[in-house]
Amino acid sequence: MNWNKVTKWLRLFVIVGLLVWVTYESYMHQVLGGGKAPSIHALCPFGALESLFTLLFMGSFIKKIYSGTVVLLVLTIAIAVLFRRSFCGLLCPFGALQEVFARIGQKIFKRRFVISPKIDRPLRYLKYLILLLTVGMAWYLGSLWMSAYDPYSAYAHLSAVADTIEEDPAAIVGFILLAITLIASLLYDRFFCKYLCPVGAFYGIIGKISPTKVERNNNVCIHCKACNKACPMNIDVEKAAKVTSAECINCNECVLACPKNGALEIKTAKKTIHPFVMIIIVVGLFFGTILVAQVTGNFEILPSALKEGQTISISEVKGYYSIEEAAMATGMSIEEVYDKLGIPESVSKGTKLKEISKEVPSYDFDAAKEKAGGTDISVKEPETSKAENDSNKVDISGIKGSMTIREAAQSLNMEIGEFYKLFKIPEDVPAQTQMKGISTVSPGYEFEKVKESLR
Repeated sequence: MNWNKVTKWLRLFVIVGLLVWVTYESYMHQVLGGGKAPSIHALCPFGALESLFTLLFMGSFIKKIYSGTVVLLVLTIAIAVLFRRSFCGLLCPFGALQEVFARIGQKIFKRRFVISPKIDRPLRYLKYLILLLTVGMAWYLGSLWMSAYDPYSAYAHLSAVADTIEEDPAAIVGFILLAITLIASLLYDRFFCKYLCPVGAFYGIIGKISPTKVERNNNVCIHCKACNKACPMNIDVEKAAKVTSAECINCNECVLACPKNGALEIKTAKKTIHPFVMIIIVVGLFFGTILVAQVTGNFEILPSALKEGQTISISEVKGYYSIEEAAMATGMSIEEVYDKLGIPESVSKGTKLKEISKEVPSYDFDAAKEKAGGTDISVKEPETSKAENDSNKVDISGIKGSMTIREAAQSLNMEIGEFYKLFKIPEDVPAQTQMKGISTVSPGYEFEKVKESLR
């Protein structure tokens, strides 16, 4: 059996298989909504890095990020420490997409193009700047602000291009970058990975400490440069004693292309590993860890389902809810939901809230939701006063800064909307935010002062 050929096909099967799966999930996310199919952000470990600040200092995730995303981040960091940028070379769906287009390009042009070193070298540092910008702004703003400009996110929304741009006009940038990436991939291998990918930059930095390297035996090497031609990252393998470049994605194409046995080998802590074994280890570690996390209930990539009897405020309903589902989630009657959100009676109760505008072009769900939330606070003064007066009847001393808003409301057996009013919490603060962390989302809010005023 030709194990090198088997290894090449196995890698393609794994990485393209993940691309197909992510494509399917992305499509279903558009069709079913975020409550029933995960978003591309929940499936990408980089989202957890963007959410790291809010997770550590506020005890909550930023929107669209869940515990499963954090598991993916920790897992891929561990893989990078052990086996360099193996996520990029063996598991990344967006890398697979570029490889598919690269193979199409080779069929069309009958050759592989290489950018001049004078242009290539400085461009390689661009992804590190993008890494700093993306993570820094995400931590500062507490949101996936880069989403609109992300070509991977744009790929996940190809089935709803018009709706995505209508929802956020800046998303057109992401689609333009996606087009540039795919066209460039026809000519240059792994174009996005080399120059623009913040995830690759992150794993490249970590991979520098990895004990895994491709090593070349100069006594056996015949200097045919087959390794250089096979490397999708254009590393000069033929001249390196050890490949220590942060650009190496551990795809092992150079080792598989080498015609001389023993000239190029993968070594981990001085032990030689065949590329086939490497793939089995990395893929087994990746999917095995995810399986264990799922079995133990630590791999959530969807919002938690509401418990029996639990309700949310009208400000928390999602666009993927149908009108009927919004009524069930809020504990309101369907008629109340129609009234509070200003939904025309001609719209059927099975319609998703975000799709009402397709039937009624003038309808704006976000504006309607904001108005509904604002009305609850500003117009119904007797209700607000009642909530404030109730603070004299409710023992709020047990409300701790480490509690999330939802946990604090549940501890008082109070509806989440009433709790927001009682503690004067702005409507745009997520219910999973810790009480002491509200000021991070809404500067100027002081939990201890508000609590003291309610004693």
